[in-house]
Amino acid sequence: MAKLGRKPRPAHVSKAQSRSQILEAARRVATRDGARDLSLRAVAAEAGFAPAALYGYFRGKDDLLLALAADDLTHLARSMREAGGLRNAASKALALLGGAETMAAASQALPRQGGSSDAERLFNGRMIAVLRALSEVSGLPSDNRKNQCDVVLVAAALTGLALLERSGRLGALGFQPGEILARLESRFAHP
Repeated sequence: MAKLGRKPRPAHVSKAQSRSQILEAARRVATRDGARDLSLRAVAAEAGFAPAALYGYFRGKDDLLLALAADDLTHLARSMREAGGLRNAASKALALLGGAETMAAASQALPRQGGSSDAERLFNGRMIAVLRALSEVSGLPSDNRKNQCDVVLVAAALTGLALLERSGRLGALGFQPGEILARLESRFAHP
């Protein structure tokens, strides 16, 4: 018998739809409580599922955090491609990374040694999509190791810049994001 307030998934709702509902609930909980403090119990309550039911969709909290971050990466890659040009794409990336606590939480969810979970493969695939988008907007074809390294350097610079900006340290150091982005563009953008 189902617990009060917890409805079984209706037959007309697919597993993908239920997974999507859980992710939406997880995003609301992460926004409200912070991604680092996300709990499966809180997500289940928000989504209207029994806590144990979430394990049919995610192996645990880490998988759920990686799925949220993978969604953020999809949005990031799309936004960067639409922005056009390295500086515009980098500005979009800073705005998205600065507000996406799930990315920081996901970095703690990734195993130290490469694993093989579905969530990790999804996250890695979306991260590659972001690197490809960055390659496209910077004009650096990913056909050789040097350019691939440059794209990873730009991604690392943007990630670090977002961290400095989010924490208020960039301003404390006397820099503005636009100044750093202009320098990044002058070093890495190719026509």
